[in-house]
Amino acid sequence: MNLTLKIWRQKNANDKGKLVDYPISDVSPDMSFLEMLDVLNEGLINKGEEPVEFDHDCREGICGMCSLYINGEAHGPDRRVTTCQLHMRMFNDGDTIVIEPFRAAAFPVIKDLVVDRSAFDRIQHAGGFISVNTSGNTIDANAIPVNKHDADDAFSAATCIGCGACVASCKNSSAMLFVGAKVSQFALLPQGKVEATERVLNMVKQMDEEGFGNCTNTGACEVECPKGISLENIARMNREYLKASLKG
Repeated sequence: MNLTLKIWRQKNANDKGKLVDYPISDVSPDMSFLEMLDVLNEGLINKGEEPVEFDHDCREGICGMCSLYINGEAHGPDRRVTTCQLHMRMFNDGDTIVIEPFRAAAFPVIKDLVVDRSAFDRIQHAGGFISVNTSGNTIDANAIPVNKHDADDAFSAATCIGCGACVASCKNSSAMLFVGAKVSQFALLPQGKVEATERVLNMVKQMDEEGFGNCTNTGACEVECPKGISLENIARMNREYLKASLKG
């Protein structure tokens, strides 16, 4: 395939940035999207030009780093995949593909297609964990009975990889699907109930401080989420927040 790539180039967070056209030829339909960008960068380096900066790590749909906005969709036109799992067979010969970084005030651009998503880390640090007694008198987790339905829902919430597609696809740049998933995976389990009140209050407070918008229930986040995280997690987070607020 022969394609035209319109790629966002931005030197740093203070640079205005712009879309730059890059023609690319002989693209195999079996290439992943990131492999196609690798080929483009190899050509740019060979010509003495600066390669396009983009994030990636595992290339197995696990780490969530390969977050690109492709033709107006987070992770591109396929569903339930990350950018590294997107294949060029989803495009046609002669297509123009617009590639941008995730756009959100809380995700400032570092360079080109790379954004700073450390806001998610700070939300996690605020309460996305369980404190465990490691004094030597710990109880084996398997000794605590867990309802099968609750265990399944907790596991589904825990599949969130924190890529930020929910934020990028939301017109309000809301992080509530991410925070809802992180609250839910602990709220459903007995080990997480000890700190439940403090957890949800702290995580929501940090989310607001990072500058994410509010949820208006458009559902775009669930549609674009590569792991299919359900909107039910936002409803659960709201219930947990209300209960915690009344206790406080």
